[in-house]
Amino acid sequence: MSADPGSIRAEDHQALPNLAVQDASEDPHIITAAARTGTDIELQIHTSMAPFDAAAEEWFPAATGFAVTVIVHTVDAQTGVPRYLPPAEAAEWARAIFSTVDNVHGYFLGAVDPGTGVHRRGQLAYRLDVDTDRRAIPVPRQVVTCPHYLLSAIDGRAEITIPTTA
Repeated sequence: MSADPGSIRAEDHQALPNLAVQDASEDPHIITAAARTGTDIELQIHTSMAPFDAAAEEWFPAATGFAVTVIVHTVDAQTGVPRYLPPAEAAEWARAIFSTVDNVHGYFLGAVDPGTGVHRRGQLAYRLDVDTDRRAIPVPRQVVTCPHYLLSAIDGRAEITIPTTA
């Protein structure tokens, strides 16, 4: 299932970030959109790019590029309190944003803080790694802070089950 940027809608004044030309910045690009569920859920989509320069390790080559992170917060439109929304719509937004450079790659990280891997209620995180020419690359092992699941592996699932070793 590929992203169809025309099937999702942000407010008229908000545009998807173009990752092919966007500079890395500490300030995230933010889009706010109503969920299509007909409920009072709002999606707050934060997109950021951070450079990485990973040194070579045994079996892993050096890598330089940008980590594009999309964090989708699902909140009550009135109160701002986190609300549950099945992950399909959030994944659609991540795919649409990633499609400005590559619509095949991308990873689902889960309901976590991408920097620490700590669980975060009310948010879903996605990541795409690109090289310095803005071409998608496999995630460099040296920069992984939490599990990464290929978006293509979770296509079409209403719910996502992540195995744990508890």
